[in-house]
Amino acid sequence: MKAMLDKLFNHEELKREEARNLLANITKGEYNEDQIAALLAVYRMRNITVNELIGYREALLETQVRVNLDAYKPIDIVGTGGDGKNTFNVSTCSCFVLAGAGYKVAKHGNYAATSVSGASNVIELHGVKFTNEQDKLSRSIEECGLAYMHAPLFTPAMKSVAPVRKLLQFKTIFNLLGPLVNPCRPTYQLLGTADLNQFRLYTNVYQTLDVSYGVVHSLDGYDEISLTSDFKVATNSSEFLYSPEMVHMPTIAQSDIYGGETAEEAKRIFDDVLGDRATDSQKNCVIANSAFAIRTICQDKSIDDCMAEARESIESGKAMRVLKKFIALNS
Repeated sequence: MKAMLDKLFNHEELKREEARNLLANITKGEYNEDQIAALLAVYRMRNITVNELIGYREALLETQVRVNLDAYKPIDIVGTGGDGKNTFNVSTCSCFVLAGAGYKVAKHGNYAATSVSGASNVIELHGVKFTNEQDKLSRSIEECGLAYMHAPLFTPAMKSVAPVRKLLQFKTIFNLLGPLVNPCRPTYQLLGTADLNQFRLYTNVYQTLDVSYGVVHSLDGYDEISLTSDFKVATNSSEFLYSPEMVHMPTIAQSDIYGGETAEEAKRIFDDVLGDRATDSQKNCVIANSAFAIRTICQDKSIDDCMAEARESIESGKAMRVLKKFIALNS
């Protein structure tokens, strides 16, 4: 560890294999908390590189509980978090919208790190019991189109770093790893990033992986398509800058998608969106993210057609029916 720390503090980059071995040793409990804290602090002072992130990812995947949902060719919709905007659960809402539209979704999530409600918070508030059992997850995605994987159940090796992460109280490399270690290795992924550096980082990482991806970033700092500003979208084959008007959506105010002061308030907005009782701004934000997720799967479809599918999933009641079925299967 000392040699690796010296290298990092000298602003040198780790090779992919060095990063993999370093994190593998952490998961085996070979380093003390002070050494781990020093490593995490390095990445507060400089950006992680593509090879470092890929190496850390490989080490984490080696210790992970694997789930096989390959037959369903699922999509995951996730944000990196850390944008400080405290929106309601847009990406999680979009997962249910896609399932309502007939697509298979394998959502990987956790409790909130910087907002009042993360994916696991809002799912748990509906009475859902988390599981890492293959049969239960397969049944859920088969019968309602969506399986949910609560991250801590699939990365038991991370228990060794949990006390350090809690003590440091800032985002670490493990937050960056979250979107890259879905236990089922989804066929498709739509990822929202909190800044342009992350946008570039993940785009470069995804180019090395066997996944059809979309990476999105709103230029005013949201890790999703917020409709509060122009937004960038990168895919396997292209990169575009959109305005809300270009996708036939009005520009909205940041306050329009605020998630509230409590997890319960965020849950209410979540339920209102899926029940088609939300404000137009809340609903349109979810529709926009859902549409680009559909486009990630069906690259030949127009954005307008994808928007129409997402809207129909909400307005027909299909998205809400998925939520009710999901709760019944997983409670």
